[in-house]
Amino acid sequence: MKVGLVLGAGGVTGGAWLTGALDALATDTGWDPGSADRVVGTSAGAMIGGLLAAGVPPWFMVAHSAGERFRGLDGADGRPSAGASRSAGAVFRPERRFPPLGPGSLRLAYRTLRDPRAHTPAAVVSGWLPRGWISPEPLRETIRRVVSRGWVERDGVWIVACDYETGRRVPFGREGSPEADLADAVAASCAIPGFYAPVRIAGRDYVDGGMYSPSNLDLLREEPLDLVVCLNPTSSLDDLPVRSVGHRVAAALRGASGRRLGREARRVREGSGARVVLLQPTREDLEVMGPNPMNGRRRHEAIETARRTMRAQLRRPEVAEALADLPPGDPHKLTRPDGPPSGWPRLRPVAGSSS
Repeated sequence: MKVGLVLGAGGVTGGAWLTGALDALATDTGWDPGSADRVVGTSAGAMIGGLLAAGVPPWFMVAHSAGERFRGLDGADGRPSAGASRSAGAVFRPERRFPPLGPGSLRLAYRTLRDPRAHTPAAVVSGWLPRGWISPEPLRETIRRVVSRGWVERDGVWIVACDYETGRRVPFGREGSPEADLADAVAASCAIPGFYAPVRIAGRDYVDGGMYSPSNLDLLREEPLDLVVCLNPTSSLDDLPVRSVGHRVAAALRGASGRRLGREARRVREGSGARVVLLQPTREDLEVMGPNPMNGRRRHEAIETARRTMRAQLRRPEVAEALADLPPGDPHKLTRPDGPPSGWPRLRPVAGSSS
């Protein structure tokens, strides 16, 4: 069975939800998400997907997020680094120089002004926003702890960012895209316009891949896959009472993300014939995540809630049936091994073990 894994955008809270949801997916199905034949990551999903593809299992991310330290682990020797997830998008460091005033990308702003229908609403807004002033370096540092330079040692890992001048979507890691270090690609994919400074790769500036699509699920529409599992933190089949302007804005964004997700899922089903399973936050998750995706104060609570609510989603008959044939993963990728970390198996990336 050929499997694709899509991890959508969602800021700090979205990354927390993805961490808990992936842990539940691994333990309840016995499948290692990091072994997917295609991994597509956008923004928060790029960070989590990059760590997964580098061999960091969900159980490690959960334990480390709770504050646990793993003495003796070093990403260079094939084991996950002790800093592999705690700072994933939750550390904000200002740039050394304050950015210039005015639109962050005049070329993108003018391009969208000339032909707004050719661009997503997020792209239309993003060019006019001021240049971000938060450094993307902590994002790079998180990935460099497990992949110090270059790309992950496997194929099929696509990290989605957008060209800051044209708005064009670029899936780094896919054939035909510019070469990049994984750390730079992930930082670019997470670089929210107006918040993070853009990331320079191969002579061009790149920003958040969510500017094009919250999930970029449709990148798999022509891939030879049997099943696509998409976890999308920014949409939901549930909703919350509108208690503030922030909640109203969050609800509108969830609605737009959900509609886009549905359209992209149809394209994948029609284009590749793959079965598509969509997994999204529940009402209980939304209560914990709150309306501000960059608020990390309840990050661990969001992880634990997602572990619980995802198990309930996976028990739904239609979901359980769709995932029934997932191949078994290595036990040490699914649950924490016994004994001290020094005796754990080497958590190397595994490519295409679903086939």
